[in-house]
Amino acid sequence: MRLSLVSRHPFEYPVDPDICHFILKWMAMKSLDVSAVKAFVLTAELQSFTRAADVLGTAQSAISLKLARLETQLGRRLLERTPRSVRLSAEGLAFLDAARELVATHDRAAKSFETQPRRLVVGVSHLIVGSALPALLRQMRHHDPALQLEMRVAGTRDLMQAYERREVEASLVLRPDDRRKQGRVAFSQSFHWFAAADWKPQREQPLPLATQGESCRVRNAAVRALDRAGIGWNEIFVGKGAAVVGAAAAAGFAVAPLARQTAPANTIDIGSRLRLPAIPAQDVLLYSALNDARSRDALRILCLAFQ
Repeated sequence: MRLSLVSRHPFEYPVDPDICHFILKWMAMKSLDVSAVKAFVLTAELQSFTRAADVLGTAQSAISLKLARLETQLGRRLLERTPRSVRLSAEGLAFLDAARELVATHDRAAKSFETQPRRLVVGVSHLIVGSALPALLRQMRHHDPALQLEMRVAGTRDLMQAYERREVEASLVLRPDDRRKQGRVAFSQSFHWFAAADWKPQREQPLPLATQGESCRVRNAAVRALDRAGIGWNEIFVGKGAAVVGAAAAAGFAVAPLARQTAPANTIDIGSRLRLPAIPAQDVLLYSALNDARSRDALRILCLAFQ
């Protein structure tokens, strides 16, 4: 006996709309470009096309093109773009967790055979540790799961001594006073005058300052700028670390010269309102003798966390 299988017409079978929707969605997700999804995750977390491009080592235009294609493929607008900011749309927020999971799974698979553990000890100046750090550290963990990163957060002088004693393998610090030559400029850090949102100056009183004392390069640059502008000042709070100085500003106690990313959430830049002079930007130098590609990649991503 000879059997033959003949397909029935597809419309002769009952069709469940939910199943069809699931299959179509699965097919679309199956063909997603992981590099585009990674670009979306970074752009969402860093709120910047430029910084996402820096992390991925590509151009901003390439990131924009990847995201446009991803949005077209999904039929959803994932990001709201304005001239001054990038933020998640409602649909982008709904997609973000799944996108993170997809990227993390892909990176783990890609690194399956690179399981050799690596310990990297890095010193970072407390003057530049900002709010973008968690997102970049997460990206670093996904990029190299076997990398054990250890961080020492302190002042420039302490970190340079630790570097010379080989207690840390790399240091990211404001340019030391002795102008050491072996470091390379990672970026230029700007500083501004921050105070509590409801802070008001006292009439005919010197500007109350919160600083880290005379050993701090930022403090010295700030008070020199005030002196040149003929603005009186009084150093009423001295503490160690940007978080401590920022707390004095947030409490309405004083005005603090801080990097924008280190300023507390409830403070504002009052420089233009009070016509305070600009604080000269400071070079941030990376000191490292590490030459292997794995370490260089890790340090490149780490530097981006503080810009």
